Amino acid sequence: MTTIEDVIARSQHKTLLARMTNLQLFWVFLAAVVACVALTLLTDTFATERNLFNVARNFAFVGIIAIGMTTVIASGGIDLSVGSSVALSAMVISVLMAGGMGFWPAAVLALGAALLVGVLNGVLIAYGGMPAFVVTLGTLSGVRSLAMVLSDNKMMWEFGPDHNLLLWIGGGSTLGIPHPLYALALLTVVVSLAFKWTRWGQYVFAIGGNENAAVLTGIPVKRIKVSIYMFSAFTAGLSGILMAGWLGSVTTNLGQSMELTVIAAAVIGGANLAGGEGTAIGALLGALLTEVIRNSMILLGISTFWQGMFIGTFIIVAVAFDRIRHFRS
Repeated sequence: MTTIEDVIARSQHKTLLARMTNLQLFWVFLAAVVACVALTLLTDTFATERNLFNVARNFAFVGIIAIGMTTVIASGGIDLSVGSSVALSAMVISVLMAGGMGFWPAAVLALGAALLVGVLNGVLIAYGGMPAFVVTLGTLSGVRSLAMVLSDNKMMWEFGPDHNLLLWIGGGSTLGIPHPLYALALLTVVVSLAFKWTRWGQYVFAIGGNENAAVLTGIPVKRIKVSIYMFSAFTAGLSGILMAGWLGSVTTNLGQSMELTVIAAAVIGGANLAGGEGTAIGALLGALLTEVIRNSMILLGISTFWQGMFIGTFIIVAVAFDRIRHFRS
């Protein structure tokens, strides 16, 4: 005999299941799990310790920047200059360390250089009223040129007295886990808490949801926008430092076209290009899925020329599902 309690329990179970299936993060996570299982069965190399280490390290670089990009997209903007900020940060720390400076002061100055890019973007967008697409497209070109000027367009591979420290931080591991993954995990936790429990996080989504309403409620929209683009540049700068240590050398084409991959990871992870939505965990899962796809193409012998096609398709599909979900709601 069915009781009222049974009916209520079933109703709650169905409601929870409906919420899970409507949640984009659930589908992204499921897709990543299915892809990993399929690759484990189809190849002999995916589940090896070395390959999993490489996947974890590579997706961490994208995930770190994707968290910053998610913040920008959630505020209703876009940042096309993150790839160039990666190159600038990596080149600044390389040049300074090659000149004899220690790792830590060089890292601070490298992050400072990236933050200046964020300040420039934020001021022109927030106070100058210029479109984010145009501003960041301009800094995409200008910042990479600056990296070329700093290095005289030469490859940097000698990093002075702290050479081994840089390589250990970016390319080493602790307890079998690559160091960039620790940075990604810490950043994910901090940003998730900031989005949920701080005024800054609430303001980010308020601006993305309705900027005019945010202005009317007294939110310092312009200052918050500058801080958002600074944060995006900071994540790119951090990733640039870690990538320099991983590669052991830096060229001015580092991070080239990385904007597309990062935006794909953010959108696949649930960031709404119209603003007002996005999570740090979503950015992490989106980065994981894109890296698993990239890795699978290599292991299955598919030409890397198709990588852009797959990423572009995933962006379109993710946006399409988001539009359908909003239309249904």
